Amino acid sequence: MLTSSGERETTSSKKVVVCGGGVIGVCTAYYLSKLGATVTLIEQSSIACAASGKAGGFLALDWCDNGPVSSLARASFNLHRSLSSDLDGPSSYGYRPLTTLSVIVNEFTPVKPGPRGVLPDWVDGSAQEGKQIGSDQSTAQVHPGLFTKRLMTEAVDKYGAEVVIGKVGVVEVGEEGRVKAVVLSDGRVVEADSVVLALGPWSSKMVMLSSLFRVYGMKAHSIVLEPISKEPALISAHALFLSYFQSPGDRPLDPDVYPRPTGEVYICGMSSTEEVPDNPEEVLPYPDSIKTLKRVAENVSSHLKEGNAQVIAEQACFLPCTDDGNPVIGELPGSKGCFVATGHSCWGILNGPATGAALAELVVHGQTSIVDLSPFSPSRFVVTGKRR
Repeated sequence: MLTSSGERETTSSKKVVVCGGGVIGVCTAYYLSKLGATVTLIEQSSIACAASGKAGGFLALDWCDNGPVSSLARASFNLHRSLSSDLDGPSSYGYRPLTTLSVIVNEFTPVKPGPRGVLPDWVDGSAQEGKQIGSDQSTAQVHPGLFTKRLMTEAVDKYGAEVVIGKVGVVEVGEEGRVKAVVLSDGRVVEADSVVLALGPWSSKMVMLSSLFRVYGMKAHSIVLEPISKEPALISAHALFLSYFQSPGDRPLDPDVYPRPTGEVYICGMSSTEEVPDNPEEVLPYPDSIKTLKRVAENVSSHLKEGNAQVIAEQACFLPCTDDGNPVIGELPGSKGCFVATGHSCWGILNGPATGAALAELVVHGQTSIVDLSPFSPSRFVVTGKRR
């Protein structure tokens, strides 16, 4: 049972192998460990090496309302807040509430003098107008890489989870259709009562998943800048969602700007659908996309121009997307004890905690209380035994 000191909630001896060291796999491993399962997490490269280390970390309470993901997002937003109280001490992972703005930027129009309205002082570039679309009660952020690593450290140090570096080969299934083990590509075998496949866009590389549903990768680019000026609170806690016009008549770009409490500023955009490489370490950005993001930065704020800020990172990552736009979470049809969690697209960091907590309940107890996972079941892709 859960004690006041946060000890395990059950004495389950179930052995669970979680495949994937991104935010979804790590959150699942954390909550499984907390429920008393014996957890081994298998990751090919390193924890948060892909999108979970290169994403923006933006969180929204109600931006997924009026759709299947609404209850998952709301539950997860609240879990992020409670986790920040439990975990966010000296080893901070950057959780904080934000004010979020929609901002129009025209490169070709001179900035009008006078009041800036809702725009903070540091947005002193070509922004023409802005409006508030999220408050510090409904939007927040984490540093995704720090959050994912912090949660995995907690699962290992406090609850006894184990991390194994290796590439997943196949899931071994017994005669009765129940999983037995995960076999790594180098031949190592990790026995399991249950398996969770949280492989993100690499789900497309695993036949037992790709034969049932499609997960494709959306490649997104990002840069991280650090203003040279060390003025206190120079860059305020305002997330910016831009409609960015480079010239009259063009379709706007839609980059996002997320200042971080560490003093860095994260800017992302320039997405395209592409084939996912075998190794996450092979994901590299396109120079033209990075150049465009730097151009966005300098037109948003003088503090982000070359010479006033140093470039900390130029990077790209793949977001896992599904054909119907909803994540896939649940037990695989025909494979007892084999569960999947993938396809969260740009909301993976937001929905990680609720996905992990609910899936852990499903694996250990056979049912969920945190959120109803039935809308995300992989069985929705099955029609008379064939892939939809």
